[in-house]
Amino acid sequence: MSEGWLALLQQAFGLLISFDPDVWSIIYVSFSVSFAALLFTLFPSIMLGFLLAFTHFPGRWIVTNLVQTLQSIPTVVIGLLVYLLLTRNGVMGDLKWLFSQNGMIFGQMLICAPVLVALSQAAFTSVDRRAWETSRTLGANWLHAIWTVCRELRAALLLAVIAAFSRILTEVGCSMMVGGNIMNVTRNIPTAIALETSKGDFAQAIALGLVLLILALVLNFSLGSLRGKALPRSH
Repeated sequence: MSEGWLALLQQAFGLLISFDPDVWSIIYVSFSVSFAALLFTLFPSIMLGFLLAFTHFPGRWIVTNLVQTLQSIPTVVIGLLVYLLLTRNGVMGDLKWLFSQNGMIFGQMLICAPVLVALSQAAFTSVDRRAWETSRTLGANWLHAIWTVCRELRAALLLAVIAAFSRILTEVGCSMMVGGNIMNVTRNIPTAIALETSKGDFAQAIALGLVLLILALVLNFSLGSLRGKALPRSH
């Protein structure tokens, strides 16, 4: 049994080291889609987090509760919602995004945004408001003042970005439903692992799992370091 697993591990490493086109195509699709979803979501989510922390507008508590609710919704439910929106008879059916990378990006944006908004709101709430007030008093426009606050919170905001990226890169429910798991088009790492395991092709599944494992280790060490930098220092 141990020899069999050792042989599978050797095959898995061989697929990665030899740059097997099928394996690396899956990795490329996974990272490119998730990076795109993160980039499209990053600025508006952080801006909304800032508004929720620094302003008191009508309906603020509704937006806050909605963000918290979206964080707890399973990704497969979000996938179902996006699927219904993108079907031929759906509200967004004319875009023809179903079973495409654009559809996957849209779905992952809905998963990514609540995490970014909630964590950035928490970060902005903890900051000393004098950084914002001082910038505004010195004549800085609101965008420059926000940038000043973001620089003060760069470790906490980067932590939010890493957490959001980790969530969308590893989700399977939405990607499977919206993307359709099409090879070289929408097949990403989580959906490929599920498919190859069901087929009994454990070598490729393990190779892709190793990519996620290495990434998880890197992200966890990064998050631990950033949490230490984000915590207020005792005097």
